[in-house]
Amino acid sequence: MRNPTARTSRRTSTYPRTVALLLSALALLTAGLAPAHSIPESHAPAAKPTVVLVHGSWADAASWTRVITTLHSDGYKVRALPNPLRSLSGDAASVRAFLDTIPGPVVLVGHSYGGAVITNAATGAPNVEALVYINAFQPDAGESVVQLAGPDSALSADPTTIFDFVPATLPPTPDTEVYLKRSTVFASFATGLDGTDKSIVHATQRPATLAALNEPSAEPAWATIPSWSLIGTQDVIIPASVQRTMAERAGSKVTEYNAGHVGLMTNPGAVARIIERAAAAS
Repeated sequence: MRNPTARTSRRTSTYPRTVALLLSALALLTAGLAPAHSIPESHAPAAKPTVVLVHGSWADAASWTRVITTLHSDGYKVRALPNPLRSLSGDAASVRAFLDTIPGPVVLVGHSYGGAVITNAATGAPNVEALVYINAFQPDAGESVVQLAGPDSALSADPTTIFDFVPATLPPTPDTEVYLKRSTVFASFATGLDGTDKSIVHATQRPATLAALNEPSAEPAWATIPSWSLIGTQDVIIPASVQRTMAERAGSKVTEYNAGHVGLMTNPGAVARIIERAAAAS
């Protein structure tokens, strides 16, 4: 008669060996399914830079909405900052403080007065790899945006016919806030938009102070950081000839498009393409 205890013992002793064989087979199968040409970590595609957008006077971060939508769909992280519009140096310091919190490379973009802000904010910033100017000022040291706009700008007429001052007391002071009159928005600033959108631009505009518009710029970041400039040929706020002169002096890569001053709203695809071109080159 067979010993039941011995039979159970033999089964027990065989079980660990069977499990070990199964595990070995599974390991071989898993190894066979591994990609034959896996990409070493050192050769993995580099992460895309963060795009930081800075609006200009008489606008807010929402003016970038259509551009942001395109950049997001193309896989970019985007931050559109609130530009204080109080003083050029103070506005630049506010943007710089934010830049210092971003890990990794940055493409810094400015529209209109925002171009003057990024010119100052990025000076010496180690993570800013490209500057992009959209219908923007690119001042050199000692220049103000009022000075650069020049006599052909639609804003160079009698100030009382172009602007509303708050407080309304004349003469204005450096702290006086400057709004665009409705007629200025419709005829010069927001060209290319329909009447409804022009009314929204007028209703939601954020004012700059006279101090911000007249403060001299400091050492320009474009002297050491590669830059791109998108010039609106129909711009009457910063005439195209003025934009070309600034861009050529800065050594920017220049593209022109058939747009007025708010091309970021009327031609967002063209604006996004220039930003992505700068990002790809950084």
